Amino acid sequence: MKAQKFYSNGKLLLTGEYLVLDGALALAIPTKHGQSLTVEPSEASQLEWESFGHDGQLWFETHLSMRDGFQISTTKDDPIVDRLLQILKATKKYNPTFLNGERGFKVKTQLNFPRNWGLGTSSTLINNIAQWASIDPYKLLEDTFGGSGYDIACAMHNVPITYQLEQNGRTIIERNFNPEFKEHLFFVFLNKKQNSRDGIATYQRNKSNTALALSEINAITNDMISCTNLENFQFLMQSHESIVSKIIKQKPVKETLFKDFEGSVKSLGAWGGDFVLVASEDRPEAYFKERGFDTIIPYGDMVL
Repeated sequence: MKAQKFYSNGKLLLTGEYLVLDGALALAIPTKHGQSLTVEPSEASQLEWESFGHDGQLWFETHLSMRDGFQISTTKDDPIVDRLLQILKATKKYNPTFLNGERGFKVKTQLNFPRNWGLGTSSTLINNIAQWASIDPYKLLEDTFGGSGYDIACAMHNVPITYQLEQNGRTIIERNFNPEFKEHLFFVFLNKKQNSRDGIATYQRNKSNTALALSEINAITNDMISCTNLENFQFLMQSHESIVSKIIKQKPVKETLFKDFEGSVKSLGAWGGDFVLVASEDRPEAYFKERGFDTIIPYGDMVL
Protein backbone atom coordinates (compact mmCIF):
# COMPACT_ATOMS: atom_id res chain seq x y z
CA MET A 1 0.00 0.00 0.00
CA LYS A 2 1.46 3.33 -1.09
CA ALA A 3 1.56 6.55 0.91
CA GLN A 4 -1.53 8.73 0.59
CA LYS A 5 -1.40 12.51 0.65
CA PHE A 6 -4.24 14.95 1.30
CA TYR A 7 -4.27 18.75 1.20
CA SER A 8 -6.73 21.41 2.34
CA ASN A 9 -6.77 25.17 1.78
CA GLY A 10 -6.79 27.71 4.57
CA LYS A 11 -9.58 30.27 4.77
CA LEU A 12 -10.59 33.86 5.39
CA LEU A 13 -14.15 35.11 5.88
CA LEU A 14 -14.53 38.49 4.16
CA THR A 15 -18.19 39.09 5.04
CA GLY A 16 -20.81 37.58 7.32
CA GLU A 17 -18.75 36.89 10.45
CA TYR A 18 -20.98 35.70 13.30
CA LEU A 19 -24.16 36.22 11.24
CA VAL A 20 -23.22 33.32 8.94
CA LEU A 21 -24.32 31.11 11.87
CA ASP A 22 -27.84 32.50 11.51
CA GLY A 23 -28.09 32.17 7.74
CA ALA A 24 -26.31 35.26 6.39
CA LEU A 25 -24.81 35.08 2.91
CA ALA A 26 -21.05 35.11 3.55
CA LEU A 27 -18.17 35.71 1.16
CA ALA A 28 -15.21 33.45 1.91
CA ILE A 29 -11.87 32.97 0.21
CA PRO A 30 -9.48 30.02 0.19
CA THR A 31 -5.87 31.00 0.83
CA LYS A 32 -2.59 30.02 -0.77
CA HIS A 33 -1.67 28.70 2.68
CA GLY A 34 -2.98 25.35 3.89
CA GLN A 35 -2.11 22.01 5.46
CA SER A 36 -1.19 18.59 4.12
CA LEU A 37 -1.60 15.16 5.71
CA THR A 38 0.50 12.19 4.58
CA VAL A 39 -0.37 8.62 5.59
CA GLU A 40 2.07 5.72 5.26
CA PRO A 41 1.41 2.11 6.29
CA SER A 42 3.56 0.74 9.09
CA GLU A 43 4.20 -2.73 10.52
CA ALA A 44 3.52 -1.66 14.11
CA SER A 45 -0.15 -1.82 15.14
CA GLN A 46 -0.16 1.78 16.27
CA LEU A 47 -0.73 5.24 14.93
CA GLU A 48 2.47 7.28 14.90
CA TRP A 49 1.53 10.94 14.55
CA GLU A 50 3.85 13.85 13.82
CA SER A 51 2.86 17.46 13.17
CA PHE A 52 5.25 19.97 11.60
CA GLY A 53 5.00 23.76 11.48
CA HIS A 54 5.62 26.05 8.51
CA ASP A 55 9.27 26.30 9.60
CA GLY A 56 9.74 22.51 9.37
CA GLN A 57 9.93 22.14 13.15
CA LEU A 58 8.13 19.25 14.83
CA TRP A 59 5.60 20.80 17.23
CA PHE A 60 3.55 17.76 18.23
CA GLU A 61 3.94 13.99 18.25
CA THR A 62 2.22 11.03 19.85
CA HIS A 63 1.88 7.28 19.44
CA LEU A 64 -1.59 5.78 19.82
CA SER A 65 -2.40 2.11 20.24
CA MET A 66 -5.03 0.99 17.71
CA ARG A 67 -6.29 -2.03 19.64
CA ASP A 68 -9.52 -1.84 21.67
CA GLY A 69 -10.19 1.68 20.49
CA PHE A 70 -7.50 4.34 20.61
CA GLN A 71 -5.30 4.33 23.68
CA ILE A 72 -2.60 6.86 24.45
CA SER A 73 0.79 5.23 24.85
CA THR A 74 2.08 8.19 26.85
CA THR A 75 0.95 8.99 30.39
CA LYS A 76 1.33 12.76 30.24
CA ASP A 77 -1.83 14.84 30.11
CA ASP A 78 -1.91 16.67 26.79
CA PRO A 79 -4.96 18.61 25.51
CA ILE A 80 -3.72 18.22 21.91
CA VAL A 81 -3.70 14.42 22.28
CA ASP A 82 -7.16 14.60 23.83
CA ARG A 83 -8.42 16.63 20.87
CA LEU A 84 -6.84 14.22 18.38
CA LEU A 85 -8.49 11.28 20.14
CA GLN A 86 -11.83 13.08 19.99
CA ILE A 87 -11.43 13.61 16.23
CA LEU A 88 -10.39 10.02 15.55
CA LYS A 89 -13.24 8.56 17.62
CA ALA A 90 -15.74 10.84 15.84
CA THR A 91 -14.26 9.69 12.50
CA LYS A 92 -14.83 6.04 13.46
CA LYS A 93 -18.45 6.87 14.28
CA TYR A 94 -19.00 7.72 10.60
CA ASN A 95 -16.69 5.03 9.21
CA PRO A 96 -16.45 2.08 11.63
CA THR A 97 -13.82 0.39 9.42
CA PHE A 98 -11.43 3.37 9.77
CA LEU A 99 -8.09 2.22 11.30
CA ASN A 100 -9.50 -1.25 11.92
CA GLY A 101 -6.77 -3.45 10.45
CA GLU A 102 -3.78 -5.10 12.06
CA ARG A 103 -1.37 -2.77 10.32
CA GLY A 104 -0.55 0.64 11.74
CA PHE A 105 0.13 3.99 10.12
CA LYS A 106 2.62 6.82 10.21
CA VAL A 107 0.85 10.14 9.83
CA LYS A 108 2.57 13.44 9.15
CA THR A 109 0.83 16.80 9.02
CA GLN A 110 2.56 19.84 7.53
CA LEU A 111 1.34 23.43 7.85
CA ASN A 112 2.63 26.03 5.41
CA PHE A 113 1.57 29.01 7.54
CA PRO A 114 2.27 29.95 11.19
CA ARG A 115 -0.13 28.21 13.56
CA ASN A 116 -1.18 31.46 15.24
CA TRP A 117 -2.39 33.07 12.00
CA GLY A 118 -5.92 31.68 12.33
CA LEU A 119 -6.14 30.53 8.71
CA GLY A 120 -7.60 27.15 9.62
CA THR A 121 -5.26 24.79 11.47
CA SER A 122 -8.36 22.94 12.73
CA SER A 123 -10.53 23.03 9.61
CA THR A 124 -7.71 21.89 7.32
CA LEU A 125 -6.97 18.99 9.69
CA ILE A 126 -10.65 18.00 9.86
CA ASN A 127 -11.02 18.10 6.09
CA ASN A 128 -7.83 16.07 5.54
CA ILE A 129 -8.86 13.38 8.03
CA ALA A 130 -12.35 13.26 6.49
CA GLN A 131 -10.79 12.74 3.04
CA TRP A 132 -8.57 9.97 4.42
CA ALA A 133 -11.55 8.21 6.03
CA SER A 134 -13.97 8.96 3.15
CA ILE A 135 -16.54 10.63 5.43
CA ASP A 136 -18.49 13.90 5.42
CA PRO A 137 -16.17 16.65 6.76
CA TYR A 138 -19.12 18.82 7.84
CA LYS A 139 -20.38 16.06 10.16
CA LEU A 140 -16.89 15.57 11.56
CA LEU A 141 -16.58 19.32 12.16
CA GLU A 142 -19.97 19.35 13.91
CA ASP A 143 -18.86 16.58 16.29
CA THR A 144 -15.52 18.22 17.11
CA PHE A 145 -14.94 21.98 16.72
CA GLY A 146 -18.38 23.18 15.61
CA GLY A 147 -18.98 26.41 13.70
CA SER A 148 -20.74 27.29 10.47
CA GLY A 149 -18.62 25.07 8.19
CA TYR A 150 -17.56 27.84 5.79
CA ASP A 151 -13.93 26.94 6.60
CA ILE A 152 -14.50 23.36 5.40
CA ALA A 153 -15.98 24.71 2.16
CA CYS A 154 -12.84 26.84 1.65
CA ALA A 155 -10.68 23.79 2.34
CA MET A 156 -12.30 22.09 -0.66
CA HIS A 157 -12.70 24.99 -3.13
CA ASN A 158 -9.95 26.73 -5.06
CA VAL A 159 -11.88 29.94 -5.82
CA PRO A 160 -13.86 32.45 -3.71
CA ILE A 161 -17.29 31.21 -2.61
CA THR A 162 -20.47 32.43 -1.04
CA TYR A 163 -21.60 30.23 1.81
CA GLN A 164 -25.06 30.18 3.35
CA LEU A 165 -26.63 27.93 5.95
CA GLU A 166 -30.25 26.99 5.25
CA GLN A 167 -32.83 24.81 6.98
CA ASN A 168 -31.92 21.75 4.95
CA GLY A 169 -28.17 22.20 4.78
CA ARG A 170 -25.90 24.72 3.07
CA THR A 171 -25.56 26.45 -0.27
CA ILE A 172 -22.04 26.95 -1.61
CA ILE A 173 -21.55 28.87 -4.85
CA GLU A 174 -18.22 29.56 -6.55
CA ARG A 175 -17.93 33.27 -7.28
CA ASN A 176 -15.91 35.38 -9.68
CA PHE A 177 -14.50 37.72 -7.04
CA ASN A 178 -11.31 39.31 -8.30
CA PRO A 179 -11.46 43.03 -7.49
CA GLU A 180 -9.99 45.40 -10.08
CA PHE A 181 -8.53 47.39 -7.18
CA LYS A 182 -6.98 44.42 -5.36
CA GLU A 183 -3.53 46.07 -5.31
CA HIS A 184 -5.11 48.42 -2.72
CA LEU A 185 -6.20 45.52 -0.46
CA PHE A 186 -4.02 44.00 2.27
CA PHE A 187 -4.32 41.55 5.14
CA VAL A 188 -2.75 42.65 8.43
CA PHE A 189 -2.18 40.23 11.31
CA LEU A 190 -3.14 41.59 14.73
CA ASN A 191 -0.40 39.59 16.50
CA LYS A 192 -2.80 37.35 18.40
CA LYS A 193 -4.85 34.32 17.57
CA GLN A 194 -8.56 34.56 18.26
CA ASN A 195 -10.40 31.45 19.48
CA SER A 196 -13.41 31.36 17.17
CA ARG A 197 -15.35 29.13 19.59
CA ASP A 198 -15.06 31.83 22.26
CA GLY A 199 -16.09 34.48 19.75
CA ILE A 200 -19.16 32.46 18.73
CA ALA A 201 -20.17 31.94 22.37
CA THR A 202 -19.94 35.70 23.00
CA TYR A 203 -22.03 36.39 19.90
CA GLN A 204 -24.74 33.93 20.96
CA ARG A 205 -24.88 35.56 24.41
CA ASN A 206 -24.95 39.16 23.22
CA LYS A 207 -26.79 39.18 19.92
CA SER A 208 -30.02 41.11 19.62
CA ASN A 209 -32.68 40.77 16.92
CA THR A 210 -30.73 39.92 13.77
CA ALA A 211 -33.47 39.79 11.10
CA LEU A 212 -32.74 43.24 9.62
CA ALA A 213 -28.98 42.78 9.96
CA LEU A 214 -29.15 39.52 7.99
CA SER A 215 -30.75 41.18 4.97
CA GLU A 216 -28.29 44.09 5.18
CA ILE A 217 -25.28 41.75 5.32
CA ASN A 218 -26.65 39.72 2.40
CA ALA A 219 -26.89 42.92 0.35
CA ILE A 220 -23.34 43.98 1.33
CA THR A 221 -21.95 40.58 0.34
CA ASN A 222 -23.55 40.76 -3.10
CA ASP A 223 -22.47 44.40 -3.53
CA MET A 224 -18.87 43.56 -2.60
CA ILE A 225 -18.74 40.79 -5.20
CA SER A 226 -19.87 43.15 -7.97
CA CYS A 227 -18.02 46.24 -6.70
CA THR A 228 -15.75 47.88 -9.29
CA ASN A 229 -14.10 50.71 -7.38
CA LEU A 230 -12.15 51.10 -4.16
CA GLU A 231 -14.20 53.93 -2.70
CA ASN A 232 -17.46 51.96 -2.86
CA PHE A 233 -15.71 48.87 -1.48
CA GLN A 234 -14.47 50.89 1.51
CA PHE A 235 -17.99 52.17 2.14
CA LEU A 236 -19.25 48.55 2.16
CA MET A 237 -16.48 47.51 4.58
CA GLN A 238 -17.39 50.30 6.98
CA SER A 239 -21.14 49.57 6.73
CA HIS A 240 -20.48 45.91 7.54
CA GLU A 241 -18.35 46.84 10.57
CA SER A 242 -21.08 49.15 11.86
CA ILE A 243 -23.79 46.46 11.59
CA VAL A 244 -21.77 43.75 13.34
CA SER A 245 -20.54 46.21 15.98
CA LYS A 246 -24.12 46.93 17.07
CA ILE A 247 -24.99 43.24 17.25
CA ILE A 248 -21.98 42.01 19.22
CA LYS A 249 -21.67 45.23 21.25
CA GLN A 250 -17.99 45.71 20.44
CA LYS A 251 -16.23 48.68 18.88
CA PRO A 252 -14.85 48.18 15.36
CA VAL A 253 -11.13 47.46 15.16
CA LYS A 254 -10.38 50.75 13.39
CA GLU A 255 -11.90 52.66 16.27
CA THR A 256 -9.94 50.73 18.90
CA LEU A 257 -6.53 50.37 17.22
CA PHE A 258 -6.23 52.44 14.05
CA LYS A 259 -8.30 55.58 14.54
CA ASP A 260 -5.90 57.82 12.60
CA PHE A 261 -5.48 55.45 9.62
CA GLU A 262 -6.59 57.05 6.36
CA GLY A 263 -8.08 53.89 4.90
CA SER A 264 -10.64 51.26 5.87
CA VAL A 265 -10.13 48.32 8.21
CA LYS A 266 -12.50 45.37 8.57
CA SER A 267 -12.37 42.45 10.99
CA LEU A 268 -12.43 38.96 9.49
CA GLY A 269 -13.94 36.13 11.51
CA ALA A 270 -14.12 36.45 15.30
CA TRP A 271 -13.35 40.05 16.30
CA GLY A 272 -10.25 40.86 18.30
CA GLY A 273 -7.53 38.80 16.64
CA ASP A 274 -6.22 37.05 13.54
CA PHE A 275 -6.21 39.05 10.28
CA VAL A 276 -8.03 42.23 9.31
CA LEU A 277 -8.71 43.40 5.78
CA VAL A 278 -7.22 46.81 4.97
CA ALA A 279 -8.24 48.95 1.98
CA SER A 280 -6.03 51.94 1.30
CA GLU A 281 -5.31 54.32 -1.57
CA ASP A 282 -1.67 54.48 -0.44
CA ARG A 283 0.66 51.65 0.61
CA PRO A 284 -0.13 51.03 4.31
CA GLU A 285 2.98 49.08 5.39
CA ALA A 286 4.80 51.95 7.11
CA TYR A 287 1.72 52.92 9.16
CA PHE A 288 1.16 49.40 10.53
CA LYS A 289 4.85 48.61 11.09
CA GLU A 290 5.26 51.80 13.13
CA ARG A 291 2.55 50.42 15.42
CA GLY A 292 4.12 46.98 15.78
CA PHE A 293 2.07 45.09 13.18
CA ASP A 294 4.71 43.58 10.93
CA THR A 295 2.72 40.93 9.03
CA ILE A 296 1.14 42.79 6.11
CA ILE A 297 0.24 40.60 3.15
CA PRO A 298 -0.96 41.97 -0.20
CA TYR A 299 -4.30 40.53 -1.32
CA GLY A 300 -2.76 38.71 -4.31
CA ASP A 301 -0.17 36.97 -2.11
CA MET A 302 -2.82 35.58 0.26
CA VAL A 303 -5.78 34.60 -1.91
CA LEU A 304 -5.65 31.40 -3.94
